[in-house]
Amino acid sequence: MKKTFKLGFLVFSLCFCLCLQLVVYGFAAETAENQSLDDRVRSFLDSHRYNWRDMNISEADGKVLYDIIIKNKYKKALEIGTSTGHSAIWIAWALSKTGGKLITIEINEGRYKQALANFEEAGLSAYIDARLADAHELVPKLKGPFDFVFCDADKGWYKNYLIAVLPKLEVGGCYTAHNVSGRRRGRGWGIGEFVDYLESLPHMETTYEGSGWSGMSISYKKSEK
Repeated sequence: MKKTFKLGFLVFSLCFCLCLQLVVYGFAAETAENQSLDDRVRSFLDSHRYNWRDMNISEADGKVLYDIIIKNKYKKALEIGTSTGHSAIWIAWALSKTGGKLITIEINEGRYKQALANFEEAGLSAYIDARLADAHELVPKLKGPFDFVFCDADKGWYKNYLIAVLPKLEVGGCYTAHNVSGRRRGRGWGIGEFVDYLESLPHMETTYEGSGWSGMSISYKKSEK
């Protein structure tokens, strides 16, 4: 009986040690992979810092989007208006840490192709579902749900995008829109209508980041209604 017990305990100990080693090895491998991706993304952003055109966001705005996703552990993101991918890279970089994925929509084929190349170079293609489409048509058809949205497309359609996406935004989710500021409220290009509608929604809590034309509205969904 004692020999059987000792043998069983020995087998258990060996299995436990093996499992522990596998866990430690897996954690170390995952950490190394994440570190490698971080280095690749940082290298890409550094080398392209002064090359962003075509209505891309600033680095400061990118960091705001990144921080929101990391802080809230968002995983199901939607971007309306890819351009050549600067904002999507910041969003996808954050999602690579939360285990999420981004759907991003661009209507211009040239910008879309350049964005794909940028995603590949940055090492983030696996976290991005990039679609060449008219967001006016595609956004209402998307099933969702989403927990993070970044809107940076045609400003006159901002209100329509919000109306289409809001029912698919989870409670606790965040809807951000570019070129909307607290001081000017973005009263240009039709954004004023979007801001008036957004601020009329009692279940959305809105603040503004930045100022002038580069500002951003940040709205959290507190409840369904």
